[in-house]
Amino acid sequence: MENMVSLSEFYNNKKIYVTGHSGFKGAWLCAILHRLKAKIFGYSLAPKTIKDLYNFLPKSIFTNDTINNILNYDALKNDLHLAQPDILFHFAAQPLVRESYKNPLDTFNTNIIGTSNILEIIKGLSQKCVVVCITTDKVYENQEWDYPYRENDRLGGYDPYSASKAAAELVIKSFSNSFFNINNFSTHQKSICSVRAGNVVGGGDWSVDRLIPDVIKSIQNNQILKLRNPEATRPWQHVLEPLTGYLLLAEKVYHNPILQGAYNFGPLHNEELKVSELIKIIQKNYHELQVLFDDNPHPHEAGKLALDISKVTKTLNWKPQLNANDTIQWTFDWYFQNKTDIFQFTKQQIDKYFSLFNKI
Repeated sequence: MENMVSLSEFYNNKKIYVTGHSGFKGAWLCAILHRLKAKIFGYSLAPKTIKDLYNFLPKSIFTNDTINNILNYDALKNDLHLAQPDILFHFAAQPLVRESYKNPLDTFNTNIIGTSNILEIIKGLSQKCVVVCITTDKVYENQEWDYPYRENDRLGGYDPYSASKAAAELVIKSFSNSFFNINNFSTHQKSICSVRAGNVVGGGDWSVDRLIPDVIKSIQNNQILKLRNPEATRPWQHVLEPLTGYLLLAEKVYHNPILQGAYNFGPLHNEELKVSELIKIIQKNYHELQVLFDDNPHPHEAGKLALDISKVTKTLNWKPQLNANDTIQWTFDWYFQNKTDIFQFTKQQIDKYFSLFNKI
């Protein structure tokens, strides 16, 4: 990574459009982009809770900050055409597996039609643009094997969330082939990527039915944590890991459009952990955390998930900087810091992370 062109140099004064900027990963990306002195255009639903990271970002960091629905095609089109972005990061989604069982139609509409809206509108932009669509590691047809999934493995989806994201991948591929074909790049000037990350953790995530937010709430409220699927294996990673990868990818593709396509971002293969193993790491530092294994029946969730990151390692010279212990420590440092200035602490973690490979 030390041989890559500086992110600061590339993103300085670039117009960056972020859908889902009020969400967990979107807000973190906006904080990074502010550090990189980019012009940030956000489009998203309102944040879910008053504790969400977005609420602690100064509104002055945004060139434009729009609260609206990705399914509102006309509003989205007007907003995007006014922005004319150089790079677009599409985070806006219904991101929860268990929520997708409760509201499958909302999940399919947001994740499939929302992505289609973005790509259809992008066709009408008058300038060069790279679009990075964020999907998930759950787009693969899960075989419950130890083999890590590669970008060319078969797509699938047991639950509505996974199926909607796999379908979004097909939409992305269809638009790429039909309207943004690399052979006609000189005419359309658009490059489309999809990025598939594992279980992303970090400060500022308060989503329902996610492990780390549930752990934090249990510790803060002195309550017993009810833990489901303790043997499930996931590619845990700190939020700064994939976001940095997305930024690097967009930069690379901007200069070399032939690199567009699908990319996995995850931890090293030996850093994947079972839910129970992750809990043990947390309990080493937070002995007060009490756990009760929940044997009640729950909607189906994948048992084993692992990602092969060899493509992105080779193409971007990207690799994870934090091991599992670091990932947990950084996450809990954020939740249990003094909180006199959450934005300031977030910036400190960004600078600390980038100093690991001297990117800024």
